[in-house]
Amino acid sequence: MIPYLFSSLAIAAVGRAAMDMVNEVRRQFREIPGIMEYKAQPEYEKCVAISTKASLREMIAPGAIALLTPVIIGFTFGPEVLGGTLAGITVSGVLMGIFQSNAGGAWDNAKKSFEKGVDINGEMHYKKSDPHKASVTGDTVGDPFKDTSGPSMNILIKLSSIVALIIAPHISTVKHTAAATTPKMEIEKVVPAVEQK
Repeated sequence: MIPYLFSSLAIAAVGRAAMDMVNEVRRQFREIPGIMEYKAQPEYEKCVAISTKASLREMIAPGAIALLTPVIIGFTFGPEVLGGTLAGITVSGVLMGIFQSNAGGAWDNAKKSFEKGVDINGEMHYKKSDPHKASVTGDTVGDPFKDTSGPSMNILIKLSSIVALIIAPHISTVKHTAAATTPKMEIEKVVPAVEQK
């Protein structure tokens, strides 16, 4: 579940940042006349600020998932469950990363191929055609796949594994201490009862 949640948060973050950028560009076209005629200078720094702030702010939740999941699972359920979680994150994360990078690249290239023309059932289609419009819709999903979510699966896998390795000695100590004290407590309860008899 973790790679899918991480991926959905990353893709949603791209959508929110892109919408903020679109709104800023529309505002500049409205309020600064002459941009399209190269008579006025656009406010580039505001667009750069939107991207920079979004890249930091929007990755707090996915980063917290990668860091906190091994800690919570390891200390709550123990090393065996943590090992299973890491195996699940690795297997599904690798598959998702490969799928998203390839699918996103394919959607992106499909859109670009209409510049030279695409033969669909013997008929050539170019830009502005209905198949090209469909490829633009596909590329809207493909770009966050190949540029954000796909490559970040690598980070999720590595970060989760490193955090698990760091906390592993503490998890085994906590579990070993709990296992060592439990039988002793049981013996202390049983011995007085036997002595009374």
